[in-house]
Amino acid sequence: MNLGLFTLLLLTIGGASSSYYDDDYYFPLSIYGRSSPNCAPECNCPESYPTAMYCDELKLKSVPMVPPGIKYLYLRNNQIDHIDDKAFENVTDLQWLILDHNLLENSKIKGKVFSKLKQLKKLHINYNNLTESVGPLPKSLVDLQLTNNKISKLGSFDGLVNLTFIHLQHNQLKEDTVSAAFKGLKALEYLDLSFNQMTKLPSGLPVSLLTLYLDNNKISNIPDEYFKHFSGLQYLRLSHNELADSGIPGNSFNVSSLLELDLSYNKLKNIPTVNENLENYYLEVNELEKFEVKSFCKILGPLSYSKIKHLRLDGNRLTQTSLPPDMYECLRVANEITVN
Repeated sequence: MNLGLFTLLLLTIGGASSSYYDDDYYFPLSIYGRSSPNCAPECNCPESYPTAMYCDELKLKSVPMVPPGIKYLYLRNNQIDHIDDKAFENVTDLQWLILDHNLLENSKIKGKVFSKLKQLKKLHINYNNLTESVGPLPKSLVDLQLTNNKISKLGSFDGLVNLTFIHLQHNQLKEDTVSAAFKGLKALEYLDLSFNQMTKLPSGLPVSLLTLYLDNNKISNIPDEYFKHFSGLQYLRLSHNELADSGIPGNSFNVSSLLELDLSYNKLKNIPTVNENLENYYLEVNELEKFEVKSFCKILGPLSYSKIKHLRLDGNRLTQTSLPPDMYECLRVANEITVN
């Protein structure tokens, strides 16, 4: 490794957002083609996608008539403020229900309207006025998105044996509400609890998690061996919290499965120790004063080195000249190291 690998660009990644929540399921009207005659008159059911019905941006105040055979229903960017118990009686094969950017409140979602949908896999109710999670939900559900609401209470997720992805970012959740809410979700791999009101790490999270996002909360400490219970955890974000050295036990992040760790925008003075398998480590905008090789490599040798590829150290008190020479031997496969 040589000095050419050091990048002096200062980039802010903490506020980056993915288009996954809204854009992955959006197709321009130009590709729809002629609408099927079975479609609700105000919506579009393209002949090229005969099982999809698009009712986006129509100022709808209620769910329109949905003809039998529809599997993918898009109702985004409307003014829907209620869902009747019989709204989806004709579509028992419905698999995707996308209700982002409406005016839904919990009290106006009636009965078991969702649990009746025995084939439902995706339920997205982002950007509404929910104050608690919706339910009951069908066992078939794989992906639940309730982001950008006002949720402060979580109901039971018992029996949702297929639930793999839960998005709850940008709500009003506290750790006491979250703790134990997800017990029994043995298939859960992805949980996003960023941009909430947690001051501690929640207990009782499923050990099956591969991805856990807890950035932009107010977390100040980590219980001893908290992450050791997640034997397959690969992606962990704790940026934009209140973590300091005193709140992090020595081997908190020495998890062999971990590939990416984001601790940027905290109050760290020392680099927390990580496992040699870690590939991406984000530590920008802390209070780091020194670089210790032992944070990355227990020992150095031909077969003993860190697998770090990307390391962010900018926005700290470190400079290129303050980095120790043996760092190069430890971080020998790094593609990019960013420092002031």
